[in-house]
Amino acid sequence: MTAATSIRAADALARRLYDAGCRHAFGMPGGEVLTIVDALEAAGITFVLCKHENAAGFMAEAAWHQTGAPGVLVATLGPGVLNGINSVANAHQDRVPLIVLAGCVDLAEAETYTHQILDQQQVMRPITKASFRLSADAAHVVADKAVGIALEGRPGPVHIDVPISTADTRIAATAPAPRAPAAPTAPAGEALETARDWLARSVRPLIIAGVDAVNENAGPALSAFATDRNIPVITSYKGKGLLDERHALSLGGAGLSPLADQTLVPLVQQADLVICVGYDPIEMRPGWRDIWDPRRTRVIDITAAPNHHYMHQAGLNIVADCAATLAAISDGTAQPETWPGGEIAQAKEALAAAFPTDEDWGPAAVIDTCRRLLPDDTVATADSGAHRILLSQMWTCPHPRGLLQSSALCTMGCALPLAMGAALVSPDRTVVSFSGDAGFLMIAGELSTAAELGIKPIFIVFVDASLALIELKQRGRQLHNAGVDFGHHDFAALGRALGGAGHTVRSRADLEAALDTAQSADTFTVIACEIDRGAYDGRI
Repeated sequence: MTAATSIRAADALARRLYDAGCRHAFGMPGGEVLTIVDALEAAGITFVLCKHENAAGFMAEAAWHQTGAPGVLVATLGPGVLNGINSVANAHQDRVPLIVLAGCVDLAEAETYTHQILDQQQVMRPITKASFRLSADAAHVVADKAVGIALEGRPGPVHIDVPISTADTRIAATAPAPRAPAAPTAPAGEALETARDWLARSVRPLIIAGVDAVNENAGPALSAFATDRNIPVITSYKGKGLLDERHALSLGGAGLSPLADQTLVPLVQQADLVICVGYDPIEMRPGWRDIWDPRRTRVIDITAAPNHHYMHQAGLNIVADCAATLAAISDGTAQPETWPGGEIAQAKEALAAAFPTDEDWGPAAVIDTCRRLLPDDTVATADSGAHRILLSQMWTCPHPRGLLQSSALCTMGCALPLAMGAALVSPDRTVVSFSGDAGFLMIAGELSTAAELGIKPIFIVFVDASLALIELKQRGRQLHNAGVDFGHHDFAALGRALGGAGHTVRSRADLEAALDTAQSADTFTVIACEIDRGAYDGRI
């Protein structure tokens, strides 16, 4: 092979990722990944230097949400790979196609050299869809496999260990033709006829939709199906916006709120037909376990993968494309009048009463003010904590992916990097993140990355000097206060110190002024919202 007909094995990976639509990779370099970084840049994929691999993984996830291309995380061997574990596990549980490119030493070297060496594939296998060790002769094939496995079926992370010498090995530049993606499928035969019969007989049908439907871009099909047949829609937190949440049939998100469950669970149990559209109960609290008895309630479960979770069961399980299945079920099927007792409107009114927007000041006032003043297409991100539960119930999403969060793993420290990734790849959209003060402190160093990138997200911090959700649970069990309180810090000053703007607010008027300034700022903005201890009591 000549230089004109050959490339490095690392180039094969990078070019396949570019062809898949990737334009950014996130991570921290080490000597073992220098060739990978060089290959990514040469292919047209910008390497974004972050301050921690875990944050890099969440930035990569946000890029996927905005572009549809797999996220790319780059980590050097040993501590670099281990630093990213949380974001990789999150990608596995939250169904995120994340390509993890990890440096490693050659096999022969590992027999006698032990510094920073561990079995990275053994670590990664339980939390990825696949783990590869790149060999030069199979570089093109591994690259294509990684993209296909990450994106197809139920998406998820794929790990590739790239030995130092392999990355630089010259291979043929011409890659085999990539495998064509699988075509969407729909049910047929007896299963289809059964589904049509159940739908035609149903008077109280209800849809529960989730992350599979989002990943399959089934929102338009679901909206048409629900509105044509007057079927109410509940979504998981990840599924918010599959039906515009301002619509009369939208009952918003469900997952972690006992307050919302007081309305939603009884409604589900009144239904005579439940249609699960890409619903993955990995997001749900225990109260949703076995919420119906499939021997008494007709349940159709449409999923991207077979049900091995046993969180619930269905009388009819369909592993197929959500949109194609809804179209097939609906075709030629008459629909009787649904919910004739006005239960849908009553449920919507009860939810509005449970999460009022009229408080003078507190977490609900912060959320309401931001939602009113920021554009409809704002990308919001949420950290884990009490504020996330309230936000997921109150923040209305006209479209899918309008509220990004760690919904299955529920990991702290994700909101800030999710917002940064979204702001980087969608610079014309308003991006706002919501964090508790503890979660913000976990990740605050990445503010310097935001300054270096010149991006302008708005970072909202709920400041109450407490792990509010854990403290609430602690009090609920009448346990002694321990391990939930910490110091009160000046988060606005922290934002200014790391290259952005900062405001401290204690009223709606203060917040409105800060948001107005932030939307025209030429840098990121931290808005520290001072709220009372116990402000979430009775609200989530």
